[in-house]
Amino acid sequence: MKDHRGIPCLLAAALCAVAVTLNVRAQEVPSEYQEVLTTLGKQGDFKANVLKINIPRKDLTVVVDGVATPTPFGFGGWLAMTKGDGGMDVMMGDLVLIEDEVNPVMSALLDNGLEVTALHNHFFYESPRIFFMHVMGHGKPADLARMAKPAVDLIGHVPSRHHSSAPATATLKPGKIDIAKIKQIVGHEGEQNGPVYKITVGRDDLKLKEMGASINARMGLNTWAAFVGTDEHAAVAGDVAMLEREVTPVLKTLRSHGIDVVAIHQHMIGSEPTVIFLHYWGRGPVEKLAAAFRATIDQLGKAGTASNK
Repeated sequence: MKDHRGIPCLLAAALCAVAVTLNVRAQEVPSEYQEVLTTLGKQGDFKANVLKINIPRKDLTVVVDGVATPTPFGFGGWLAMTKGDGGMDVMMGDLVLIEDEVNPVMSALLDNGLEVTALHNHFFYESPRIFFMHVMGHGKPADLARMAKPAVDLIGHVPSRHHSSAPATATLKPGKIDIAKIKQIVGHEGEQNGPVYKITVGRDDLKLKEMGASINARMGLNTWAAFVGTDEHAAVAGDVAMLEREVTPVLKTLRSHGIDVVAIHQHMIGSEPTVIFLHYWGRGPVEKLAAAFRATIDQLGKAGTASNK
């Protein structure tokens, strides 16, 4: 007969090992970046030499052209930091704001020494109206966190100055989509976040630097597509990072696949090379939408490397 008296001890040892492993992983974020997360009161992670600070708009219920769109579909604001010249960090970010928040947040950023490099829409026909504000700064991580905090603290807490219209009714809601089929068509792995499947493709071929810092996919130099819905009735939204010579081929490709172009603009000021960003939106069978995204990234100089945004 086997002696089971040692099982509790083995189980305890296994649990301790798991706890140690989790503790080690939690300590992978450098201490100076842990301080940033604490100052801002936000969660984040550290990968590819970049601290990514999550500022999702979970407080908003957004309907885009009749599609119920969860936060991961395109409303996850963020700030990112990485090492630049002279022991300083470069910070970039994309803040998700409703109309009443735009100018108070902009003032808070500018008054505290940060730059606002772009303000634009990513969607048409959304309720409530959403705007995206790109941010840049250069300094010590702790200083950048203090500079950003007044603006971050305003998000979701600016009193409305206008009577909002009745919320839109969703005609397409999140369901189950064939992730394997999307991956097969696009040729890149993605990441599942609730009902949203998102594929992010970096533009490492551009070798972009800002104040000595390499600007990679996690710092915002990427092309992505987010899918939601069902196989028969899905929606896609995303962003394409392009060189100037790639803009027209990408536009022609998207329109030939029945995808709506929503905005064309810059996210960064004074970058070399100049990078143009394009936001798009489409509805239809998920295979058709995945094929449109694949055809789009095929127009870029290099497809880049897949990366979780």
